[in-house]
Amino acid sequence: MSPSTRIPSLTALRAYEAVVRFGSMTRAAEELCVTHSAISKQVQLLEEEFGQPLLRRLARSVEPTPEGARLAATLSAAFGLISAGIEQIRPGPLAVSCSASIMMRWLIPRLAQFKARHPTVELTISADHGPLDLLRDGIGVAIRNDVVKPPQDVIVRPMMREWFGPVCSPEYAQKIGLATPQDLSRANLLGTGSRPQAWNDWREAVGSTQQAVVPSESFEHFYLVLHAAACGLGVAIAPRFLVEDDLQSGRLIAPFGFVEGLRQVVLWLAPNVRTRADIRAFADWLEAEFRESRA
Repeated sequence: MSPSTRIPSLTALRAYEAVVRFGSMTRAAEELCVTHSAISKQVQLLEEEFGQPLLRRLARSVEPTPEGARLAATLSAAFGLISAGIEQIRPGPLAVSCSASIMMRWLIPRLAQFKARHPTVELTISADHGPLDLLRDGIGVAIRNDVVKPPQDVIVRPMMREWFGPVCSPEYAQKIGLATPQDLSRANLLGTGSRPQAWNDWREAVGSTQQAVVPSESFEHFYLVLHAAACGLGVAIAPRFLVEDDLQSGRLIAPFGFVEGLRQVVLWLAPNVRTRADIRAFADWLEAEFRESRA
């Protein structure tokens, strides 16, 4: 092999790909379970090998040069293919990704049904709601909102349109006399950092002419704000499928029902779905459960 085609150290290439992906040597070191200095050394060796800088060192982050960006994109695709090839020979547990709110309020309460039907399928579930690379991150199925752009080559399967509306505890509704949407003016409105415009999206969906809504209190995630609403702290706004169990139990009520929103729940399926029966089984089960929620 000529010097111009010799492949540099795979350890250095892996380190560099992680640095560019995270924009941080520290986070790359954490993922690869090495020290910051080890990552820095690998990147330096790679730059010496190519005879040019691959990173710009900024005050609190790093960013690739144009040549480095092209290299990192190629490396990400290559490492993804390697992981997919290994998984086809030695498949591990089915890795599922979804937001913490969907996990806690919708998925976990239903998982016993799936395990009863497919007792041999081993699952690992991680809480995440943003972009990800299914092949690189080893994810088989991801539940996402369609406002998040899917990665290339992923199979996208629409599940249901999101309906949303105000919810609160029955006691709180009785306490403040919540009978019409106008009564919300004397309610303690609860918001969420993961969707700060939810109240105003609902206001527009119902055709309200009232001024923009600013929640009195805000919580980081839906599962937190819904717990606060159930505890009588105020009125939250939420997708219906996240509260349907609480509505059935009477822990929460939806005094004005729900309206159809613009967002859609979708599944991202790894490209190797055709070779793994557990991915197909889990995706089909999720689709049936979402169909029931939609009904």
